[in-house]
Amino acid sequence: MHVGTTVWPCSLVLVKFVERWHQSPSADNPYAALLNFNYKRAVELGTGCGVAAMGLYLLGLKDVVLTDIAPVMPALKHNLKRNKPVLGKMLKTAQLHWNNSDQINALKPPFDIVIAADVVYIEESVAPLLAAMEAMVSDSGFVLLGYQVRSAEAHALFWEQCYRIFGVEMVPHEHLHPEYAYQESDVYILRKKL
Repeated sequence: MHVGTTVWPCSLVLVKFVERWHQSPSADNPYAALLNFNYKRAVELGTGCGVAAMGLYLLGLKDVVLTDIAPVMPALKHNLKRNKPVLGKMLKTAQLHWNNSDQINALKPPFDIVIAADVVYIEESVAPLLAAMEAMVSDSGFVLLGYQVRSAEAHALFWEQCYRIFGVEMVPHEHLHPEYAYQESDVYILRKKL
């Protein structure tokens, strides 16, 4: 279970990117509208330890649900409990297998924001992940993806299928937080092709 119980770098890169631009004056901020979290609903897919969702919650994303598979839930809930003094409350969690339509529907999509960090690492999960992203994100919403190549095969398959469903914008590395702009980690903004 080390995959779901490890803090992976992309979750930190993602949160620090948002932190960098979240407070910037809108005149100088190309992400001002995107990162306006007022009245936005969000879900994190494959949340693991919950770092990305917790960070975005602290930056103003107040309606967020953290999802992962059943074996990860005890560690996630333990981590949320340990961080409750900082968060001020327990964040919502839900068990979610990406290919389980009943679990997806129980979350009442669509969401304004779908968060995913370091979730592309085996070929078998690519199609269910992309289907879950498509089912979860609203037509006017976006997927905020923290990404690092973990498997050449999964990487090739993910992007081949992703471009069929989503318009893809890669955040330039110079827009990442300067202390968290790892060469091997990227942030993408994905929007449904309508």
